[in-house]
Amino acid sequence: MHKKIGILGGLSPESTVAYYEHITRGYVRAHGDFGYPEILIYSVNFQQYVDWQHQNRWHEAADAMAASLNALHRAGADFGLISTNTMHIVFDEVQAAVDMPLISIVETTARAIERAGVRKVGLLGTVFTMREAFFREGLQRTGVEALVPAEADQLRLSDIIYQELCRGEIREESRQVFQMVIADLRRRGAEGVVLGCTEIPLLIQSKDCDLPLFDTTVLHAQRALEYATEAVPVAG
Repeated sequence: MHKKIGILGGLSPESTVAYYEHITRGYVRAHGDFGYPEILIYSVNFQQYVDWQHQNRWHEAADAMAASLNALHRAGADFGLISTNTMHIVFDEVQAAVDMPLISIVETTARAIERAGVRKVGLLGTVFTMREAFFREGLQRTGVEALVPAEADQLRLSDIIYQELCRGEIREESRQVFQMVIADLRRRGAEGVVLGCTEIPLLIQSKDCDLPLFDTTVLHAQRALEYATEAVPVAG
C-alpha cells in the first residue's frame, strides 16, 4: 500500500499543477499502470502568503502552514510537501509543529547536486530565497557552494516570478534576463544552476542554458513519489 501524499499547494497554482503531474505521470512511466499514490492538496490563499513574505511576518506564515499540513494529516496524508522554495525559510519551525514527516526541498536538492558531483552552483529564486541563508546553508552541509546574483538582478528576477510566472505569463524578454544572469554566474564559477523557485522551470529549461539545471520542483516531486512507494513504515 502506498503512503498518501499531502501537498500544501497554491503557492503558486502553476507549481502545484507541476507537482501533481510529475507524481502521477512519473509513476505511470516507472510502473506502467495507474496505481499512483493518493494525493491530498490543500490550496491556500496565495495573496496572504505574499503579504506575509513582504512584511517579514514569517512566524505567522509558519503557523498557517502548520495548521494546513495538520489538516492534511487528519484527512489521511502520511507525509507532506510544502510546494514552494521560499516558504522553506521556516521549514524547521513548521516541521516541529506538524504531526507527520515533511520532505524538504532544500535537502532533496542538495543530495541531487552532491550525486552529480557539482561543487559550485548558481542559486536563482525569489529575492527571499537568494537573500536569506537557509538554502545556501542547506547546500553547504553537503559541501556545495552557492553563488547568488547581484542585488539588482535579484530584484529583477523576483519581480518576474511574482508579476509574471506566478500568473502563468511567459515572456521571451524575461527568459533573456534569466539567461544573462545565468551567464554572469557561470563567469563567476558556477558549474550548475539551481532553479530555486518552483515557477522558474516554466521559463528556463535545459535548452535555454548550457549548464546543468537542478529543477527543485521535479526533484522534490520525484522524492515524494519515491517515498510514497517505498515499502517502509512512515516515521514521525
